Amino acid sequence: MSWRDAMCGELTASEAGRRVKLAGWANARRDHGGLVFIDLRDHTGVVQLVVRPETLPVAHDVRNEFVLQAEGDVVKRAPEAVNPNIATGEVEVQVETLRILSRSEPLPFQIGDESVDEVLRLRYRYLDMRSDRMQRNLRLNHSIINAIRRTMDDLGFVDVWTPSMTKGTPEGARDFLVPVRLQPGTFYALAQSPQLFKQLCMIGGLDRYYQIATCWRDEDLRADRQFEFRQLDLEMSFVEREDVLDVLERCMVASFEAAGRKPPARPFARMSYAEAMARYGTDKPDLRFGLEIEDATERTRGSQFGVFANAPVVRYLVAPRAFSRSELDRLEEIAKEWGAKGLAYLVRDGDEIRSPIAKFLSEEELAAFAGGSGTTTLFAAGDEALVARVLGGLRTHLGRELELARDDVDVLHWVVDFPLFEWDEDNARWTFMHHPFTAPMAGHEEFEDDPGSALSQHYDLIWNGWELGSGSVRIHDAAVQQAVFRVMGLGEEEQQAKFGFLLDALKMGAPPHGGFAAGIDRVVALMAGEPDIRQVIAFPKVASGSDPLTGAPTTMPDGVLRELGIRSIVNPKAE
Repeated sequence: MSWRDAMCGELTASEAGRRVKLAGWANARRDHGGLVFIDLRDHTGVVQLVVRPETLPVAHDVRNEFVLQAEGDVVKRAPEAVNPNIATGEVEVQVETLRILSRSEPLPFQIGDESVDEVLRLRYRYLDMRSDRMQRNLRLNHSIINAIRRTMDDLGFVDVWTPSMTKGTPEGARDFLVPVRLQPGTFYALAQSPQLFKQLCMIGGLDRYYQIATCWRDEDLRADRQFEFRQLDLEMSFVEREDVLDVLERCMVASFEAAGRKPPARPFARMSYAEAMARYGTDKPDLRFGLEIEDATERTRGSQFGVFANAPVVRYLVAPRAFSRSELDRLEEIAKEWGAKGLAYLVRDGDEIRSPIAKFLSEEELAAFAGGSGTTTLFAAGDEALVARVLGGLRTHLGRELELARDDVDVLHWVVDFPLFEWDEDNARWTFMHHPFTAPMAGHEEFEDDPGSALSQHYDLIWNGWELGSGSVRIHDAAVQQAVFRVMGLGEEEQQAKFGFLLDALKMGAPPHGGFAAGIDRVVALMAGEPDIRQVIAFPKVASGSDPLTGAPTTMPDGVLRELGIRSIVNPKAE
């Protein structure tokens, strides 16, 4: 038995007279006495069914979201009855057979109602998935992954599965741990990425590896983060940076084409990390608008305003609006959230300049820093990192609040030449900027005496202010890898305990290699025009880390914990 031989949203006037079987959900029902009209929906769209209840009384029983099967003839609608709002608006199906395959209780919300609270939508995700929005997003997800796979196949990459349960390694987030029943007191870590395994694939001579990998990271959930996510993970042997960037650009162009969008021009623009931080205050700048940060350090060395005169760095940006006092108070709150002690400003409203610091500034300073009429100059002073963080945060906020970025523009670009190390204030030691397996740039191999000045062969791909992913050329020399570990404070014994298997492999003929990992969910969300990745994932978690659909996470019975050799300090009875 065939449930259907046609799809609801694909019927056109050219098929008038065709006998069809359809199956789907009742999207709406209108009872006009002698006729019942039912809008039948499947994932392709909606078509109107016309049912005569005197011959098919079951039509009176149909309610929204009942699952139906209908058989009948496709006919053209009368000109005055054409519905231009749907693809099938020129036709309807005159039903001769109608079956209720499944009934539905009243729904907690109407399908496609965008005003519904997200937690409620996720509690009934299977209903939310019936909406046009979710159908479009999940199918777009599939199309993009298919396009990426075709591209990787064409470029000679091999799809290799790597373990999800592995040894914990430092990759910037907390691990999710899996207790091992057969070895009580020991744990696997769910892989934050396949990083070391893909490097071992290169040492194993695989040459070109890729995987649509599921990764796990125990970090706070945000618009672009989930506990578990997918990434295009790749690694290549005998390559330099440009080879890796070329592959990623090809994948992105293929993704745009799969989504029916104009692809960005190649090669993508490049900027150094230092340039990004100086001009935009972030290593993932949104380049759809200007609002660039300007340097005022040298011009304020002799300023009468002590904060400027004594600060290591003074920078500013000019916003295209004369802000009110209350708006400036809000901007100051934002600046303080990023670490500033306050916010200096100059507001030019016509010929008037409003500012509590104007009396401390010379005519030359006012002329240099105050923008044109209807602008506000915002200053930050302090060390380089603080100034970048404050002005970068303000720039991003203003770009959003003043709607400076056009939604119909896509700017993809690379940020390159990152530092190899960064200083960890909390632990008073050097740590990695990206991960500890990133190779130093040529000329920066002698980094142990001055780690802060060393640059790396690390690169990020940015799209409209979202970091799509990161990559690097890797260390392929065991001696260099051990030097990085030493800078991080790892002694030889600890190196062997944590990374002995990698160091052994690097000593056995490791080719030069490099790779990348791009967040699939971020790519799809941006392609779909969604504000966060939850809208393109079938079953995501909410910000609290819980799953409204299943109720996870849950506690475990005492016996289960005992078998795993675990005692709960939250529930002391679980011993």
